[in-house]
Amino acid sequence: MAALDVEALRSALSGTYTAVDVVPSTGSTNADLVAAAAANAPDRTVLLAEEQTAGRGRRARSWVSPPATGLYLSVLLRPTGVPTARFGALSLVAGVALVRTARHLGVSAALKWPNDLLAGPELAKCAGVLAEATADEHPAVVVGIGLNVAPLPDGVPVGPGGLPPTSLAQQGGTDDRTTVAIALLRAFDEAERSWRGARGDLATSGLLTHYRDACATLGQRVRVELPDGAHLQGLATDLDADGQLVIDVAGTARTVSAGDVVHVRPGS
Repeated sequence: MAALDVEALRSALSGTYTAVDVVPSTGSTNADLVAAAAANAPDRTVLLAEEQTAGRGRRARSWVSPPATGLYLSVLLRPTGVPTARFGALSLVAGVALVRTARHLGVSAALKWPNDLLAGPELAKCAGVLAEATADEHPAVVVGIGLNVAPLPDGVPVGPGGLPPTSLAQQGGTDDRTTVAIALLRAFDEAERSWRGARGDLATSGLLTHYRDACATLGQRVRVELPDGAHLQGLATDLDADGQLVIDVAGTARTVSAGDVVHVRPGS
């Protein structure tokens, strides 16, 4: 599998991102850019890695990052003018960029709230997103994306909720990671600029409508495992103006801002 072409990336993304770098291996691109943010790295800094040795997803889960198989990238953002309370919505912004990219590349795709890209007729997991706000005096957020591109090696584990893994190539897409990276970062740039221009308001930016339209979670019976260990089960009916999931639990509307969602199959 060909290495990422950093010069092609920089040329294609010139004027869009401040810096684009590729490293052969790192623990986590998110951790690297969180550290870079503390050292005053500028807005719209991008880091990609050929391999991650300590990639992570939400709730400190590991993300399997085989060498030269997927895209493991993070973007450092300093969204001036956006209230920090809205930074968490960038996971949904990244989701819109992912589903647009997959479809542009000819892959059937949908979103599972809040941060998974599902691909193919079986809606297998193809990507995940992790957004992390920094704690320094200059507000910043790092958005990490792990996207499976080439056919996966044997032994990649099934994800939370029993979602099997897949990749763009396994669903009929390209395995050219440089092409995919350019398409994804362009799509993310477009979506993030819309979000930033609307001061982080998903509805005003139009991104909430796009996310709803692509969200396979809506209309499904779901079980949501909440961060405090509790869980809810009901029908996912909508997303509110902030992108939170609305669930009908025995006739009562409950709003969830964070949690692991499992699509409950009939009879389970």
